[in-house]
Amino acid sequence: MKSHTQGTVIAAMVCAGAVLVTAVAAIPVARSTVTYETPAVTLVREDGKSVSLARELDDGRPVLLNFIFTTCSSICPLTSRTLEEFQRKLGSEAARIHLMSISIDPEQDTPARLAEYARKFHAGPEWQYYTGTVAASLAAQRAFDVYRGEKMSHTPVTLMRAAPGEPWLRIEGFVTPDELLDDYRNLLASLGSPARAGR
Repeated sequence: MKSHTQGTVIAAMVCAGAVLVTAVAAIPVARSTVTYETPAVTLVREDGKSVSLARELDDGRPVLLNFIFTTCSSICPLTSRTLEEFQRKLGSEAARIHLMSISIDPEQDTPARLAEYARKFHAGPEWQYYTGTVAASLAAQRAFDVYRGEKMSHTPVTLMRAAPGEPWLRIEGFVTPDELLDDYRNLLASLGSPARAGR
């Protein structure tokens, strides 16, 4: 009887999770322009190399940044599929943007695990995954205002920046690959606008 009760509870939790994802997906996407201070932390890429977060962000390319964890079964697969399709739609142009996914569960997400996750979503060389110490992950999450207390409370946030020193476009909610592509094109176009040129 006990195992039956546990099974019922687990089934209810799974159903509740599905309802939650459906409800979240129905929430309108919100966009804002924000300035963030990059923390001086070292992360570890999926290739095992220790790198400076600031240097990774400021390599001269436009950046698309999000936060994931590999055991997530709801938000992360959806946002990762969106980035996968965004990358595909860019085609050869994808080499000119730096896609970055930082783990919010660094204790579980080893470089090898992130490399496997990257393969699952057909990440090209321009899309890199990062882990590191818990302190480094938390510093990055807090700096970009995505920390929600613990990993199961995370929300879908995509951050995009046209160039080093420029403000970030913060996209909250489940954006489609086509919408993300439009956001990217608009962000690049804004760099050459008269208003930006006169700054």
